[in-house]
Amino acid sequence: MSLVRVIAMAASAIALSVFSASAGEVCAAKTVKDGVLTPATGDPAYFPWVADNNPSAGKGFEAAVVYEVAARIGYPHDKVEWAVATFDEGIQPGPKNFDFSVAQYSITEERKKTIDFSDSYYTAATAVLVRKPTVEAGLKPDLAALKKLQWGVAAGTTAGGILAKTVGPDKDPMMFNDTADVVQALKSGQIDATMLDLPTALYESAVEMDDGVVLGQFPTDNSEGLDQFGMVLEKGNPLVACVDKALQSMKADGTLAKIEAEWLSSATGVPVIK
Repeated sequence: MSLVRVIAMAASAIALSVFSASAGEVCAAKTVKDGVLTPATGDPAYFPWVADNNPSAGKGFEAAVVYEVAARIGYPHDKVEWAVATFDEGIQPGPKNFDFSVAQYSITEERKKTIDFSDSYYTAATAVLVRKPTVEAGLKPDLAALKKLQWGVAAGTTAGGILAKTVGPDKDPMMFNDTADVVQALKSGQIDATMLDLPTALYESAVEMDDGVVLGQFPTDNSEGLDQFGMVLEKGNPLVACVDKALQSMKADGTLAKIEAEWLSSATGVPVIK
């Protein structure tokens, strides 16, 4: 073989390698639709997770993360087709109509029995949402005051367990179907406070409530005040290995942190509960 041919072959191999690195190597795991990646989220999907209830625009924290993961496993923007899945549909066992779902799913050992999670793509501080009249009446962001409140939490979420461990309220918390019902109970005065991840609490206080106040957040070094969010996949789906590899590379090169800074920067400035 001539030296010229060897050099040409080497150049071709290098070019192919560079292309694969930039475009993302296609994951060998089968997707629900051949040649297409099908992520799912709720409808409506709320900011800051998805902007304008339009995940296909790639705006909002979770939407942006999905498109970056997709690119790194070989699916460019035009090969990503979104599906809709409720929160319960995501965590139910059995076949899925999506490859993975993002909807602020907390990673728990109980849920792992029936579904698979990706590595965490976000660690959310836990925050306390109240109404302005409660703050005006003298409520401060300290544990002693929080224990005396009537709390409400959404059933099926990790909020109840975190509330019991971090606050230990004097009264049993009231349980509601979902976050919307909890916020409605807060607005009507049925409860004094609820516990949400910080970005959701900020959204609810600014958009869904006229007098909502994020009273405070638990220290980020307090493991009881943190939720790890992961993508949900059907149990045994080999795609999880590709997603994990993409997320790991995004953490290593700082991309995930940049996406978080862009879309969740408003999460700063909330006082720490002591």
